[in-house]
Amino acid sequence: MANVLFIKANGRPDDQAVSLQLFNTFKAQYVENHPEDHIEEIDLFAENLPYYDNDKITAMFKAGKGMELTEEEEKEAAYVKSYVDQFMRADKIVLAFPLWNFSVPAVLHTYFDYLCQAGTTFRYTANGPEGLLNGKQAFLLNARGGVYSEGPAAGMEMAVTYVTKIMNFLGIEDTQEVIVEGHNQFPDKAEEIIEAGLEEAKEAAVTF
Repeated sequence: MANVLFIKANGRPDDQAVSLQLFNTFKAQYVENHPEDHIEEIDLFAENLPYYDNDKITAMFKAGKGMELTEEEEKEAAYVKSYVDQFMRADKIVLAFPLWNFSVPAVLHTYFDYLCQAGTTFRYTANGPEGLLNGKQAFLLNARGGVYSEGPAAGMEMAVTYVTKIMNFLGIEDTQEVIVEGHNQFPDKAEEIIEAGLEEAKEAAVTF
């Protein structure tokens, strides 16, 4: 039995968000084919995470150093740690997110700010930072209206690239992805493009 954490980072209605259609398709197929696994789901827009501000940074720093915390700092540290612990419990992570303005929604960036904790999810060594979450698997589900895999916009893709780098930074080297792109750029082919992506997600969920 595996612990699987499904994370969605898109606040739009499902019928208007291709990344959420990928999420729903992948999750349904995964649950059907892995009934023994323990599933957790987190909707980052519903969570409405506060920015990783100075209060949280200070609280987590002091906690990591074994320093005495104030009552308010204990609350801040416990709040951040709840998300870190949930992520660390997972054997597999599924992340669904769109490409917005060349990057990811701000709430996903904030979530990663919570997760990147020196001494817990990564550590500094003489050779540079080293991820501590080895052995986990991640699957990325991304949608982008234009074509960014090649051509003039390729250099502006900083969503899948960013999330993959974060996973690798944390020690998660085993990453897979399904990307739907070009459905807004080529509206006459949109239905075909989206359906192909959903089918790819369905097939991938069986073997993930």
